[in-house]
Amino acid sequence: MDWQGQKLAEHLMQIMLLASAVVAFVTGYVLGSFQMMMLIYAGGVVLTTLITVPNWPFFKRHSLKWLDPSEAEKHPKPQVGVSSKKKPGKK
Repeated sequence: MDWQGQKLAEHLMQIMLLASAVVAFVTGYVLGSFQMMMLIYAGGVVLTTLITVPNWPFFKRHSLKWLDPSEAEKHPKPQVGVSSKKKPGKK
């Protein structure tokens, strides 16, 4: 899954969970059944999980172009310089 796919999955998750919560609440209120409300919401959570968790092809539309290993050897990682000088403290 690429970065845009992760963002899409998160947005889908938020929208689907909110929609299932609203539908479950309204249905439970109209029918006067807490059990029905919880069952509808649980179904929404399961459906959301099945859509957003697997790595579906529509989450992989913008794949990253990784650097070829031979090119990576030509460009080594920058080294972080450690300074042994201490800054004078206020006294």
